[in-house]
Formats: sequence, C-alpha cells, structure tokens
Amino acid sequence: MKVKYWFGLMLFLVPLVQIYCQTYKFQTTGFSVMAKDEKGDWGKWSDLQDTSILISLDTTKNRFIIYSQEIQLYDILSYEEKEENDSDLIYPFSCKDDDGVPFTLSIITRKNQNNRKQLYINHQNFIIVYNIVNYIEKGER
Repeated sequence: MKVKYWFGLMLFLVPLVQIYCQTYKFQTTGFSVMAKDEKGDWGKWSDLQDTSILISLDTTKNRFIIYSQEIQLYDILSYEEKEENDSDLIYPFSCKDDDGVPFTLSIITRKNQNNRKQLYINHQNFIIVYNIVNYIEKGER
C-alpha cells in the first residue's frame, strides 16, 4: 500500500516541480554602461550599442548566463521580493559572479514604455543595462 501511495504522490509532485523549475530565455537588442570615476562619482551612460546576445535565467540551477563574447555566469543567491510602482515592475535577484563578488541583477518592465524590458547588472563600480525581449526558439512563431 505504501508503494502505491508514494507512486501516486510522485505522479502529482513531478509536474509541480517542472512548473516551478524553468529556464527563461531573452535576446538582447542593445546595451549601455555607466561607471564610477576615480572620485567614486557616477559618470554618464554610454551611448546605446546594438547587440544581439542570448541571456538565460535557469531557475533549476539558480543562475543567469549571458552568452556575450566572454560568457558571464552569475549564481543567484536569493530571489528578492518583486517591486511594483506606477511606472515599473522589478524582479531583483541577489547574485555573485565567478570571483564571489556580490551584486544585484534586476529584470525591469517599463510600464509607460510599451512594457519594454531591461536587465540591469548593478556592481559596486559599474552598471550594465541590456534592453531585452523574450527569446523565441525557431519553430515557435
């Protein structure tokens, strides 16, 4: 009887796990960078550069992968509370890079800009912003 119980429970739980453990893919359309100067003051945003790279959010392995010329792998330390106001919907993540340096990564939807999505990588001395769209696999259109 116990075997049937556990088997039935597993049939119920496996689909639930698959729902919550997913990989989300984004395609970048542009990026800009802002850095601190020698005095520690923030400079200006660089001109927006066109780019087309893949970004993956893997909730199973708790990581972001940015497939730029040099692959960027960021471990997610915690999924922070969603923030929302009149103009933005923000999903922040506490992350660390390959060197163990902590930083915040956020996916922001700009409500007043046709729901434009951006990914911000906020390090202590620089910020990178990517304009992103949902990635569509070939054959899914």
